[in-house]
Amino acid sequence: MIGRIEFDIAHALSASVLLLSFALLYQRRVSGVIEAFALQAVAVAAAAAWQAFTQDAPHLYITALIALLFKAMVIPIALSRIVRKLGMHKTIETVLGVNLALLAGVGLVALSILLVFPATSVAAVLTRENLALALSIVLLGLLMMITRRNAVTQVIGFMSLENGLVLAAVGVKGMPLVVEMSIAFSVLIAFLVFGMFIFRIRERFDTLDLQYLEAFRGDHQSERS
Repeated sequence: MIGRIEFDIAHALSASVLLLSFALLYQRRVSGVIEAFALQAVAVAAAAAWQAFTQDAPHLYITALIALLFKAMVIPIALSRIVRKLGMHKTIETVLGVNLALLAGVGLVALSILLVFPATSVAAVLTRENLALALSIVLLGLLMMITRRNAVTQVIGFMSLENGLVLAAVGVKGMPLVVEMSIAFSVLIAFLVFGMFIFRIRERFDTLDLQYLEAFRGDHQSERS
C-alpha cells in the first residue's frame, strides 16, 4: 500500500507535467516553447523515476533515463539549433489568443476528469488521477498542434502529447517495458521525420508559418483552375 508521502510526491510530479503543458500554451516565443518542453521532459523523467521507486520496478528507471537524455536534452538542443539555423521569427502566430487557448485547456482538463473517473472507479486513487492527468496532457498537446501555426511548435505539441502517454504508462503498475520503449522510440523516429520535413518546408517556401503555406496552396489551386 502506497504511503501518504509517496502519494503526494507522485501526484505533485504528475501535476507539474500538466502545468508545464499550460506553460507551452502560454508561450509566444519559439525559444520559450522549447525551454518549457525541456522542463516538462524533466518532470516526466522525475515522475517515471519516482514510480520506479514506489513500484519497485527497476525497468522504469530506463524510461526515466530515456526521457531525461533524449527529450530533456538531445531534442531541445537539436530544435534550438534548427531555429537558429533557419532564422525563425521570435513570435509565434496562433489560431486562438493565449487567453482563449488557456481557457480551452482548462475545459479539456475538466473533460478528462469527467471521462476517466467514472471509467476507473474500481482502480486505485493514484492510478485514476494519473490517467486523468495523462489524458489532459494528451489533449493539451493536441490543442497546441491545432492552435499553433508554426511547424516547430507543432512538433513540440506532438512530443508533449507523447509525454502524456509515457505518464499514463508509468502510472499503471505492471506496465511492460516494451510498451514504454516503443513509445519512446516512436517519438524519436517522429522527431527525425519532422526535422527533415521542417527543412524541406523552409527550403521550398522560405517560411515555417502554416498560414502562409495555406495561402500558397490556395494561390496554386487558383492558377491551376
